[in-house]
Amino acid sequence: MNTLAPQPETLNVALGARAYDIHVGEDLIDGAGALMAPVLARPRVVVVSDANVAPLYLDRLGASLDRTGIAHDAVVLPAGEQTKDFDHLRDLTGRLLDLRVERSTTLVALGGGVIGDLTGFAAAITLRGLDFVQIPTTLLAQVDSSVGGKTGINVPQGKNLVGAFHQPRLVLADTTALDSLPPRELRAGYAEVVKYGVIGDRPFFDWLVENGEAVCGQGGNVRPARRHAVLTGCRAKAGVVAEDERESGRRALLNLGHTFGHALEAETGYGDRLLHGEAVAIGMVMAMDLSARLGLCPPGDADALRRHLDAVGLPTGLRGLADGSWTAERLMAHMALDKKVEGGRVTFILARGLGQAFVSRDVAPATVEQVLETFLDGA
Repeated sequence: MNTLAPQPETLNVALGARAYDIHVGEDLIDGAGALMAPVLARPRVVVVSDANVAPLYLDRLGASLDRTGIAHDAVVLPAGEQTKDFDHLRDLTGRLLDLRVERSTTLVALGGGVIGDLTGFAAAITLRGLDFVQIPTTLLAQVDSSVGGKTGINVPQGKNLVGAFHQPRLVLADTTALDSLPPRELRAGYAEVVKYGVIGDRPFFDWLVENGEAVCGQGGNVRPARRHAVLTGCRAKAGVVAEDERESGRRALLNLGHTFGHALEAETGYGDRLLHGEAVAIGMVMAMDLSARLGLCPPGDADALRRHLDAVGLPTGLRGLADGSWTAERLMAHMALDKKVEGGRVTFILARGLGQAFVSRDVAPATVEQVLETFLDGA
């Protein structure tokens, strides 16, 4: 462990008896055993990881668990969004049962959002409920998916349509793990960082305009910038989750760009052609464009978001992505299956400006279709 690194910071997700801490700092994987021990029902865990992350961090995590006297097994799954499906969920739960897990066994999700979502869902349903710990290793997972207890898998009808709310016992966000990410993965995660500025924190958005390239590893003071970005994202997410755990109100704001983005992911088949964060980036631009079209948002704010995402290398349109089979009707059909549909009406997160997002279920389908047609025409 780097003794010169700043001390980790701890945030709390205030959910009463189910409250848990988020630790943000450097080299936390090497100290994970000591941090996890107090929340374990007994000193036995099963670590779930993927073929990309396991070679980097599984031995280091295992050594930390050994030092703390925590027995551990590991299940390594294929990497990629395609793993978040029924087949791999069945495989994971079967392997957990073969390992003779007990209700006192804790699962540890070591990886990005796919591993976190899949492991959390397996924890929710295996033996009718196991504890789990999140050790997110991607920027997207650290600032978003590891916090809040949303777990689930994708199905042909749409993204995350089968799952459960199941809160972790602990989140360890080791910011040095971000050093190993490919640039594209970093940029994809950065979209979720920008989201927090757009929905309710204009000063943070302005900070990102100045420091976003450093967060994405493109120069500047990288580690302090990443630490600030992860802490700000986790703090915002923890506050929203404590207020609205099951997304009946304010938590829906965290879906900015996701209604559009999930439709794009469905159209591309949830593969490497379009990463989740890239879909969110395009979706946020679409949402701001829709807001401006409705006269809610100054066009200059929509342009500012597009310029910033362009500057860090995130996609902001459909050029090179959409082919001749894409139509506005097909994308709207995907949106109609979104899990946030209520009373047959699609939920959109709109904005009156940067940092001023709100929930709307009253957008005319014709206006949405116009936005989609504009983006498709530019593809």
